[in-house]
Amino acid sequence: MAFDITPYIDMKPSAVRKLIREGKIDFPTAGMCRGYAQANLVILPGEYAADFERYAEKNPFACPVLEVIKGSPDTHAMGEGGNICSDVPRYWVYENGAVTKELTDVSSYWKEGYVGFLIGCSFSFEEALMTAGVPVRHIEMKRNVPMFKTNIQTEPVGPFAGPMVCSMRPMTPEQAKKAYDITVKMPNVHGAPVQIGEPEKIGVRDVMKPDYGDAVRIAPDETPVFWSSPATIQAVLRFAKLPLAITETPGFPLVSDIRNAALPELFKKEKARV
Repeated sequence: MAFDITPYIDMKPSAVRKLIREGKIDFPTAGMCRGYAQANLVILPGEYAADFERYAEKNPFACPVLEVIKGSPDTHAMGEGGNICSDVPRYWVYENGAVTKELTDVSSYWKEGYVGFLIGCSFSFEEALMTAGVPVRHIEMKRNVPMFKTNIQTEPVGPFAGPMVCSMRPMTPEQAKKAYDITVKMPNVHGAPVQIGEPEKIGVRDVMKPDYGDAVRIAPDETPVFWSSPATIQAVLRFAKLPLAITETPGFPLVSDIRNAALPELFKKEKARV
């Protein structure tokens, strides 16, 4: 999938969300709204929310919760005026562990008692990488980020269990060291890389065949660098086999009104709430 984010790089998040709501943006949001945080999404029936929240607590690098949404699908901490059922470019609907639909609006699915979770997204640390001169290949190639199921098992809670999914960005060893130093300070958006340079150690056999997203070019002097990804949720939902669950399509997160620089304070408040 190739797409052009150029018109949206410096657009306000509220304007991008409006275009998404109108169906004018239905492609990945990486690189849009420079400086603003993005968030992945899971919507669950209320009876599964407590277990998922505990699952996220036990797996904070894969699932750093930024906001819990109850009552209505409107966002608050991540920006007033947003709606998790209409402001994401594409959604996956799961029924009994299988993706049965891909939609651009899931308003008809929201019911009283449903709970939404906004999860920190690695797209939020890409601005810091690019500012430091570290290239982000999927943005350069106008593609979705490649994501891979790994052999790393997450800590189970209730029905939620399964493998960690990692996103991958190729870079030179020097750039990888710089990327590590930058992202280790950003636990609210997955923190330091899980693995650098040896994909087979985490069960990734072919870096040109991602489980989610698009393959990207890896130059001869580059090495694959893997970060924990909230696409872990998509893998976990297949194991959980809930009657119904909704996520964003991997690589299609919500663009929030929160600056990346403000995420640590927001994350601290969310942890204090729990």
